Amino acid sequence: MINKVGQVMLYVNDQDASKDFWTEKLGFEVIAEVTNGPMRWIEVAPKGAATSIILHNKEFVAKMNPGMNLGTPSIMFQSDQFDALNSDLKNKGVKVGEIMEIPTGRVFNFADHEDNYFAVSEVK
Repeated sequence: MINKVGQVMLYVNDQDASKDFWTEKLGFEVIAEVTNGPMRWIEVAPKGAATSIILHNKEFVAKMNPGMNLGTPSIMFQSDQFDALNSDLKNKGVKVGEIMEIPTGRVFNFADHEDNYFAVSEVK
């Protein structure tokens, strides 16, 4: 039986720029950088997180598996420092959407350097 989400695959055009975005703008750590023949992937995650993001080269994966959906997954991150994170991302030049109230609390979205959008919800 499945008991946790281990990794989320994110297919990107520029793995190094994506690694820089996730580590420099979001403060994630590089868990692993693996090269296996022509295939390379970079694993990043918040410090101590149970789930990580694997940055794969979109062009390479498309050639390996032409029918695969390479779209951006809808990921909702959570933060107990919601307002500070929102301000920090803006100060670092990240494209950040407006804070919105939804039935479960406050959320905002942000985009990486390739205009992939992600969301953050407030945890109190």
